[in-house]
Amino acid sequence: MKSSTQKRVGRSGVAAFASIGLLLSACGSSSSKTTDTSAAAQSSVPDTTTVDTTSTTGEGTPVITAAAGPVFPLTGIATTDTQAIARSALVVKIDNHPLARPQSGLNEADIVFEENVEQLTRFAAVFQSGSSDPVGPIRSGRTQDVAMLGSLNRPLFAWSGGNARVTAAISASDLRDLSALSQQHKSAYFRSNAKSAPHNLYSKTSSLFAFAPADAGPPPAQFTYRADGTASSGDAVAGLNLSMDGVKVAWVWDAPTKLFLRSSDGKAHRDAVDNAQLSTNNVVVLYVDYKPSPADFKSPEAQTIGKGNALVFSDGKVVKATWSRSDRLAPFVLKDSAGSVVGLTPGRTFVELGRADSAAPVPAGAEMKSVPFP
Repeated sequence: MKSSTQKRVGRSGVAAFASIGLLLSACGSSSSKTTDTSAAAQSSVPDTTTVDTTSTTGEGTPVITAAAGPVFPLTGIATTDTQAIARSALVVKIDNHPLARPQSGLNEADIVFEENVEQLTRFAAVFQSGSSDPVGPIRSGRTQDVAMLGSLNRPLFAWSGGNARVTAAISASDLRDLSALSQQHKSAYFRSNAKSAPHNLYSKTSSLFAFAPADAGPPPAQFTYRADGTASSGDAVAGLNLSMDGVKVAWVWDAPTKLFLRSSDGKAHRDAVDNAQLSTNNVVVLYVDYKPSPADFKSPEAQTIGKGNALVFSDGKVVKATWSRSDRLAPFVLKDSAGSVVGLTPGRTFVELGRADSAAPVPAGAEMKSVPFP
């Protein structure tokens, strides 16, 4: 089920004590810090229902500049729905195995992170302004999720469960654990007959949002947005070709809809909710290092605290940028070569956690196939 806001944006614009200690250290937190960081996350969350157009963005929370009134924090889209704007963020881990496609809900999420896993990718779809009933297929979490999602203010985290070490890391973090393996939450999940296990576990965002505790609060803004109607800087592009682990991803700029359209492995990548091709207003490619996960050395773990190079695709243009993030509770800060914060188009955003130099912009006027995948 789509909200009216989401429809408008979408079409126009988730062992032993010594091992646990090792995991939490690798994730940038410890069990003794969990309570402290949770409290810090709550106390540092700004009032996202109003816009401070005079503030500047530094190494902390970005400032929304897209509208002069209440806005959804994860899209910068103006709204009068005060109940929805106060909702917690919900992260759903979604499978991207070829047998899991087409997925349900990726076009309904405000932000989607695509992360490398074991020779494939997985999505962490973040919902706040919109909903998807159903959503999935839902798969397991990874240790990299703890750091990657920390800036969302203790989000609800829906996942199929994981090995003992991953479970320990997530349980000890400030993510609100909605594992399908728990007695408390398993009633929210179901198996579909349309796909085979393990690619057939689904839920509904309406069921998952119902688990939000009384003290749950909205996420802060994750990006800075350009004022409505303001053109993006950068070089015009036809799209980009991106090599993720086991997946060749192409994003093509579609000028009539002002959206980037996704293909995976040479085929249009669709959302099963309405059979529409996956689309987004912004594609942010973050070049990150990957290290073996302490939970499973075969699983890569994205290093999302620190700094690195980035490419920001918005409004049919690309900006060469850098990303920086000093703490797991802080959003990514994107700056151009002049040191100015890069503004996104208000709407939905796909964040690609790529390896170094994994993306190749395709210049405007060129055919996508003319630029090889890196």
